[in-house]
Amino acid sequence: MPVPTIYYIRHGETSWNAEGRLQGVQDIALNDLGRRQAAHAGRILADLLACDGHDTAALSFVASPLIRARATMELARTELGLPPSDYALDSRLREIGYGAWEGSTLKEAQAADPALYARRQVEKWTMSPPGGESYVDVQERMTDWYRSVTSATVAVAHGGTARALMVALGFETPASAADLSIEQGAVYVFDDGDLRKYS
Repeated sequence: MPVPTIYYIRHGETSWNAEGRLQGVQDIALNDLGRRQAAHAGRILADLLACDGHDTAALSFVASPLIRARATMELARTELGLPPSDYALDSRLREIGYGAWEGSTLKEAQAADPALYARRQVEKWTMSPPGGESYVDVQERMTDWYRSVTSATVAVAHGGTARALMVALGFETPASAADLSIEQGAVYVFDDGDLRKYS
């Protein structure tokens, strides 16, 4: 049985992205560049859907409940000529929780607890910041989400959830995915054993 195609978009840039701050589950809005990236991803998506012969009315659209993902979805849907707010939310797509580190830069997190920071650099997939999640936790919920997908789907979420999905589906290992850069303004296509990026 063929696996449904997933068109995956990471949210556009926020001011915290630009400052190198860990956002996690904090609700930070898109900045001007982020809005342009979201619209650009929508135009890429429109071209891909036309090439793949997908009727947008037959696709499922789902986003993380965080405002940066929702705004990205709405800008992308506008580029597709669809009603901006007609999509589902799924909390399993929310970003990895960084707990006490949220709002900090990596340098600030390191200064606050050098030993913990050094340990997490070595065990990034399995260790969580205080009060946060590990990538193993995120991989579990992304696996659960993926198993619930029954038709071709446009998903807008986060860099951490993209890494976790790539590991869950065997495209990356925990070691290779931990520091993998997930591009904003691009569309990642997961399609029956294949992963392609369009930017």
